[in-house]
Amino acid sequence: MDFTQAPPAGRFARAETTSGGRPPFLSADLGREASLARLETLAHLMDTAFIIPGINRRVGFDALIGLVPVIGDVAGMVISSFIVYEAKRLGAPRWLVARMGLNVAFDGLLGAVPIAGDLFDAAFKANRRNVRLLRHWMERSGGLRPGEIEGTATRLDG
Repeated sequence: MDFTQAPPAGRFARAETTSGGRPPFLSADLGREASLARLETLAHLMDTAFIIPGINRRVGFDALIGLVPVIGDVAGMVISSFIVYEAKRLGAPRWLVARMGLNVAFDGLLGAVPIAGDLFDAAFKANRRNVRLLRHWMERSGGLRPGEIEGTATRLDG
């Protein structure tokens, strides 16, 4: 028997459900946080997944696939565009989506230059920038719990 479809009845019925019969703790906020967590994982894989031994510089799959001429750069731009698409789906304003799109375009166009572009691609990290912009906007607009505590720390010696 499926109890999820049973209508609430009696004095133990829950009145604090959202539309669709979902309780408030399963609201869209957790879906937004889960989406952002997936985007942060994707950005980490694309931009900072590996450490180059000797120079201790972090690079990701974006820099590696960018080594393949033309196809690698296009593939990197397509994957990076997914983050911009998800930002639009999460309700980001047009100016933010445009800024994120410019980051992807800038990274893709300069990354297409044969050797200098690959070095630039490893340094610019457009995916991390875009996810940071999205997180900051979501925290400011109230769509996400803050990841950092704002304020000033005071040390008390006693």
